[in-house]
Amino acid sequence: MFNSTVLEALSGVGIPGYVDEEEGLLVAHPANVPQDRALYGEHVVVIPQNCDGSGYYAVAWGLDGPGFEEVATVYETPGDDVKQCAQAVAEWFTVPRPTAGGVFLAALAQWGVNGYSDDVGMTYVIPLDPATPATDVCNRPHLSVGDRYPSIDHVPAAHTGWTVFLHDECGAPVGDALFVSGDGGPVNCGADSKAAAEVIADYLTSPSR
Repeated sequence: MFNSTVLEALSGVGIPGYVDEEEGLLVAHPANVPQDRALYGEHVVVIPQNCDGSGYYAVAWGLDGPGFEEVATVYETPGDDVKQCAQAVAEWFTVPRPTAGGVFLAALAQWGVNGYSDDVGMTYVIPLDPATPATDVCNRPHLSVGDRYPSIDHVPAAHTGWTVFLHDECGAPVGDALFVSGDGGPVNCGADSKAAAEVIADYLTSPSR
């Protein structure tokens, strides 16, 4: 039942998949790769998230010499939204691959605000003073934007909610979060990014801060 449900959802977003009978695993692969070549390149294995067979856990794998190497977690949820899982797999195979961070930066740009990556793919930092050099942002009062996932480079369908905190010039958090969304499950990335960007823009332009 699990395999047929996932295969149907993958087919609905144009992603081929099959069950590797030898390993007993469901494998999804890019549409331009034949099934008999799927394991020779990057592919995604989808298994149940929970011991009782519920939930969805999708992991990307690639070749590493004679064996396989885990590339990244594509999607995970204890819930039952198989279509969201399939969408995450489809986004993973999209070239260029979309990211939740990219969606957020686009929403932020609508307000004329720039965000800078922390270089490890975990958060964005936004200076309170727009004249702050990018190389000095973390040494000045700034906002940090992170995802509950935690990452900013995951695909939009795997987004679980933005959090925004104020930090002082030493990097220490100041007060409570300015924005928090989600409860650990998937959140609409577009709508959430717009909401977070609006809160940030309002804070940066507030005369009372």
